[in-house]
Amino acid sequence: MTATETIDATTQEAGRDFIRDIIDTDLTQHRVPGIVTRFPPEPNGYLHIGHAKSICLNFGVANEFGGRCHLRFDDTNPTKEEQEFIDSIQRDVHWLGFDWGVHLHYASDYFEQLYAWAEHLIVNGDAYVDDTPSDQMRAARGTLTEPGQNSPNRYRPADENLALFRDMRAGKLPNGACVLRAKIDMAAGNMNLRDPVLYRILHAEHPRTGNAWCIYPTYDFAHGQSDAIEGITHSLCTLEFEDHRPLYEWLLDHLPIDQLGLPTRPKQYEFARLNIGYTVLSKRILTTLVRDGHVTAWDDPRMPTLAGLRRRGVPAAALRDFIRRVGVARANSVVDVAMFDHTIREDLNRTAPRRMAVLRPLKLVIENYPEGQTETLEAINHPDNPAAGTRPIVFGRELYVEREDFMENPPKKFYRLSPGKEVRLRYGFFVTCREAIKDASGEVIELRCTYDPATRGGNAPDGRKVQATLHWVAAADAVPAEIRLYNQLFTRPDPGADGDVLADLNPDSLEVLTGCQVEPALATAPIGEPVQFERTGYFCTDPDSTPQKPVFNRTVGLRDTWAKVQAAR
Repeated sequence: MTATETIDATTQEAGRDFIRDIIDTDLTQHRVPGIVTRFPPEPNGYLHIGHAKSICLNFGVANEFGGRCHLRFDDTNPTKEEQEFIDSIQRDVHWLGFDWGVHLHYASDYFEQLYAWAEHLIVNGDAYVDDTPSDQMRAARGTLTEPGQNSPNRYRPADENLALFRDMRAGKLPNGACVLRAKIDMAAGNMNLRDPVLYRILHAEHPRTGNAWCIYPTYDFAHGQSDAIEGITHSLCTLEFEDHRPLYEWLLDHLPIDQLGLPTRPKQYEFARLNIGYTVLSKRILTTLVRDGHVTAWDDPRMPTLAGLRRRGVPAAALRDFIRRVGVARANSVVDVAMFDHTIREDLNRTAPRRMAVLRPLKLVIENYPEGQTETLEAINHPDNPAAGTRPIVFGRELYVEREDFMENPPKKFYRLSPGKEVRLRYGFFVTCREAIKDASGEVIELRCTYDPATRGGNAPDGRKVQATLHWVAAADAVPAEIRLYNQLFTRPDPGADGDVLADLNPDSLEVLTGCQVEPALATAPIGEPVQFERTGYFCTDPDSTPQKPVFNRTVGLRDTWAKVQAAR
């Protein structure tokens, strides 16, 4: 296994990489007539950010070199597959910006052909039915330093193997009674060549084929052969499949693939998978998080699934840009999660309109502003995009400001509200705090202030300066909202390094704020629409939102630790 590196210093701008170099050479030297790739997910869960790298690579190189990319479901395990996962995967690939056109395929499309090829191996003496108990079979495979032992069934005549295999298909044998194994080499240094299992018995209903089959091919037997049937030229896999490549090639060598009339046989190439700090991409663990209620669902915004990222408000363009920056390499690496946040923040800074929202409201009363009176101020929608225009906002005697923007006894460099301190209200006026009203427990519940009418628009005619500008919303038309603050799901960059990944779950990964106050323009924001809450961060409207009670998810904060690291370096 290649050594793991850490990407934490510079973004890797992806231009050429070894995969693209291979494809370019194959086309230039006419080794292939055109490029055909595939993205082959198992429909046993939702896609995650690691899959995004494979999607972007497979669809990306196909687009760049004038080829095509297939979406093919590896639906060979009916005990774990559901239509929900098939639907979600198609939705996620489209959201990421790619399309397979007419080339939507399933491994189950080829079950008859795969079965026929399995019989071909049996007849040629290259496969046999083994009824050795699974624990004994596992022990007989040997270890990395010791060869395996041949099964007694390895020497069974081909006609007996064929009869048993047909009995397996006919449903005459129960689950686990026997398997079909390739006859390769039990002393091979590569464990995948020690008579691997090609078929197993599974009496389970399949999402597409129903009960038509009770035997199913393994991934290794279905994958390369499906590639051949579809005319795939470059089978791009992550590094964990590197040791499977000799079996991929052995099967192609021992099956009548040439009868398909292909201009070229598929070849497998491996690239480093995507790993991100503070993130778990094991589908088994992600399934556990959902099943055991550690998160609300597969699309929980704390999850690294594409559905979760979308619900959190991560733009598809930002995710594609992040994948491009990480690049395609041969060595595994761990990407600093701050790099991902930085890429998201860059995209949203360009595209997200600005609004004002107060997350932890504290009432501010302007005593010298007439009661019952309001006026309209003009607020810009995006400071760097004049074409985004402006919007009207209401100003009045009673406002809400952030509780953290007031301190009764502030330290020396606290420039926001405190008794006697003057600040600027965004788009509005200068106000000066005169008094803090407290409840019986001593908690500040209201600020009494005065304002300078001459400072409308945020500038003083006499040229005096203030050191802080605060956001606010008017109590007269503020809309109550729920705001969900999402943090990292895990507390350490390498979750589970001590052996228990659940022990590293962050108990503070979600904070739900109720009673927040937002400006009216946010009440009817479309689901999923990004927005910057000024001075707070980037958010998006959650599907739970209604006009009466809008709900927002924090996508990422305004602080950019990655940019600071880059600047320091």
